[in-house]
Amino acid sequence: MHNNITEFSSLLTGEEIAEILHVSRAYAYQLMRQKHITTVKIGRSVRVRPEDLEQFIAMNLAQNSLTAGHNTQN
Repeated sequence: MHNNITEFSSLLTGEEIAEILHVSRAYAYQLMRQKHITTVKIGRSVRVRPEDLEQFIAMNLAQNSLTAGHNTQN
């Protein structure tokens, strides 16, 4: 049971998401609200599992790598 408590204590807040992604708090919550980042709702609070944030970042790296290669061909 102790491992589960540690796992849940690592849930990230919108403010932490904004800090990690270097975006505004409002934009972090927008990404969460629009379900670009999977969330966990606890009462009125919304949290993000670290692995869901990692998945969001990985998906965006893959999508943006196509346009990044285009700029380096100059």
